[in-house]
Amino acid sequence: MSGPEINVDVRERGANEQALDRRLFMQLQVYSGCPDVKPLVGALETARVEAVVYADVNDPQGVGVLAMTEDPGLFAEGLRGVLGAAPFAGLDRRPELTMLGRTYASGFEPDLEDWLLRRPRRTVLNRAWPWAVWYPLRRVGAFARLAPPEQGAILREHAALGRAYGDADLAHDIRLVCHGLDTHDNDFVIGLVGRDLHPLSHLVQAMRKTAQTAQYIQSLGPFFVGHALWQSPVSAR
Repeated sequence: MSGPEINVDVRERGANEQALDRRLFMQLQVYSGCPDVKPLVGALETARVEAVVYADVNDPQGVGVLAMTEDPGLFAEGLRGVLGAAPFAGLDRRPELTMLGRTYASGFEPDLEDWLLRRPRRTVLNRAWPWAVWYPLRRVGAFARLAPPEQGAILREHAALGRAYGDADLAHDIRLVCHGLDTHDNDFVIGLVGRDLHPLSHLVQAMRKTAQTAQYIQSLGPFFVGHALWQSPVSAR
């Protein structure tokens, strides 16, 4: 006897029956041993890679490169060639800080395309918000076993705190899922960006008191703290 038929739909869904089979992939690569960032910027500009180059605040010769694309093939082909050649080839890569994720929808977004594709770009490429804190996280399995109403209440508490910081122009978030994409089996990659560093740290501290972080997060980090040295122009796409 055959089992039940399973219909698989991988589209992202927003409010008012919106559906979109597009999403933005973002990858952070971190390097040490870089006394001059200009050649790195030149290589990225020549290759027309949409990216941010950060100074690693915890490493006086460290840099982070955040690249973004709708086509993940860029990471396996075009960007691979750029990062595998000079000047990047002469640097010491720090694989423990590599992060890769994709934008996703929760089902309530009023403008799904903007949420998935344009808002993340506007956020990380905004020159008024040079500071960034990036980190992966993994939930405990018990969260997945909660009833949907319980999950919703926990997530709403967490999201309300993030919105409050965003409305005050203190911290703006990028949320990516990384199921099956992360070396250490993390669930999400989070980016917090803003005008100043202190509010980003303050938000992480405030989040520790929410039910999600206090009860249902297995691990956070490692953390990458950066200050933008170069950002590619915001495209109209």
